[in-house]
Amino acid sequence: MNQDRIKGQWKQVKGKIKEQWGRLTEDDLDVIAGKRDQLLGRIQERHGIAKAEANRQVQDFEQRNPDVSLDDTPARNQS
Repeated sequence: MNQDRIKGQWKQVKGKIKEQWGRLTEDDLDVIAGKRDQLLGRIQERHGIAKAEANRQVQDFEQRNPDVSLDDTPARNQS
């Protein structure tokens, strides 16, 4: 997935994600920034669910929102 497209789309997607997983903060959404692995981790952390359940929820979300494209590329450490 094209990084520029994800970044441009991200502002629109943030609202949908916040509706689905209301415990995610604005800071969480800034860290996630379109990265699927970051979204999974934050959902697990904030909602206290297992990785498999978080993955299932994200897959369901993607199926219900075909216009949403999350980046499957693993996030790199920015240190």
